[in-house]
Amino acid sequence: MTVTGFSRKDLKPSSLVRDEYGEDIVLFDEGKESSVYRLLSEFGLEDRIYAVMQSDELAEQDEVAIFRVLRNENGELQLESIEDDDEWEDVAELYDEMTFADHLNE
Repeated sequence: MTVTGFSRKDLKPSSLVRDEYGEDIVLFDEGKESSVYRLLSEFGLEDRIYAVMQSDELAEQDEVAIFRVLRNENGELQLESIEDDDEWEDVAELYDEMTFADHLNE
């Protein structure tokens, strides 16, 4: 799914991840190494939910990780990497727009 053509007004607040896991989430990579990520934001767009998270390592580089939030067959929340470059870029741009607008309102 490409989200081109959407703007900040199309985003819907979400708290699924925060309600279930809190602010700090431990994720494991393929090598079973763990990293703690802080949940920065989550929002819905059409029928998808996205979570924007940041580890200490990503924070040092001023980068974020963006995941699609799904429910598995057991009803548990699952974070899925966004493999489609266009979708990732579009969601990242919407997050930047949302973050930039929030800083202007402070």
